[in-house]
Amino acid sequence: MSTPDLPVPKSAASALRFDQQVTFLYTRDLTASAHFYAEVLGLPLALDQGTCRIYAVGRGAFLGLCTRTDTPTDTPARPDGVIITLVSDQVDAWYAALTARGVVFEKPPTYNAAYNIYHCFLRDPNGYLLEIQQFRDPSWPRLP
Repeated sequence: MSTPDLPVPKSAASALRFDQQVTFLYTRDLTASAHFYAEVLGLPLALDQGTCRIYAVGRGAFLGLCTRTDTPTDTPARPDGVIITLVSDQVDAWYAALTARGVVFEKPPTYNAAYNIYHCFLRDPNGYLLEIQQFRDPSWPRLP
């Protein structure tokens, strides 16, 4: 006999919230990753935990890089199924600045009509796919 899902009362749901968000990625080379995120992308270091470094991406959003010594050596160089999207209205400027710093892009800035976005793709030193994207949909929530 199963129990039905109980609805969450509106008053309880409205009292709950998330204040910040951190996405953690594994790395085999924290030095190379730290250089890329701090020096190439220019993200400020929010917290250095020794084997993990957490970088501020935007207000309340963070990206953490953690060394994993137990990562199998046969782990693919390009992790599939993960895209880190960095949202900006300055896609072309990011593309120009990062290209000038020697970053090779997998896809230059292009418009995607299916999603009404303008974006480009590159990879970090761990093989994670990064997307720099502008939402062109006026209903996308923008920060004040």
